[in-house]
Amino acid sequence: MPTPMRQQDPFMPTPEAMQRRLELENVHNARDLGGLAGIDGRRVRRGKLFRSGNPGRASAADLERLGALGLEAVIDFRAEPEKAHDEAHFGQRFHWIASPVLDGNMAMASLLPRLRDASPAFATTMMVEIYREFPSHYQAAFGGFMNTAMTGKTLLFHCTAGKDRTGFASLLLLSALGVAQDDILSNYLESNHCNARFFEDILAKSGASGIKDDVMMPLLEVAPAYLDASVQAIKQEYGSMDRYLKDALKIDADVLRNHYLEA
Repeated sequence: MPTPMRQQDPFMPTPEAMQRRLELENVHNARDLGGLAGIDGRRVRRGKLFRSGNPGRASAADLERLGALGLEAVIDFRAEPEKAHDEAHFGQRFHWIASPVLDGNMAMASLLPRLRDASPAFATTMMVEIYREFPSHYQAAFGGFMNTAMTGKTLLFHCTAGKDRTGFASLLLLSALGVAQDDILSNYLESNHCNARFFEDILAKSGASGIKDDVMMPLLEVAPAYLDASVQAIKQEYGSMDRYLKDALKIDADVLRNHYLEA
């Protein structure tokens, strides 16, 4: 298989970022958000907030590792068409809360027919538009996630690849905790490295369906322009992230900070 075309220079995670990764067999892009610097230099508490790709395929060893984290709730941003029948074992073990975003539009069965004759520019534009819609079209789902976080639970939140919907959710949560935008972006871009093996699997399937790698890669990778589309949409409609969190999502940032930042 030819080397996939990348949208931006590879982002190299720091040693601290590597330490936050969860080494799991069947769950990709799993990371602890602990250690990031929030408001007034207070660090995000370790072992309280986790993000990942789909944990429904967790192996027995993965389930034990995840169980040891003391997860009190798992927020699932996938829509029903993205889910598989053999994931029940995870739901029996953890409090798994469905909070669907995109209504299945990111499921491969829906995407493949649209991409066979598409260009890389079309795929990139599609992703930018999706991110632009996150703040306004899916307030119920993301607001529900943020309100669950307001309870101070130990959380894992995820979608299928743990990069787009999960990336936007991380933007909201880390912004509320006062993490610098550059650090939020760096955490977001780590998905390109964490998902490298996942990319290979998807490219093999999409290539067999007649989709070129350079068309598929904008959907697989994350890019600064994607997250910036969400940020700019929030600024245009609400003036600032703080106002969006407070007025649109009804979030009290001080409550979140008391739960998730070190004293």
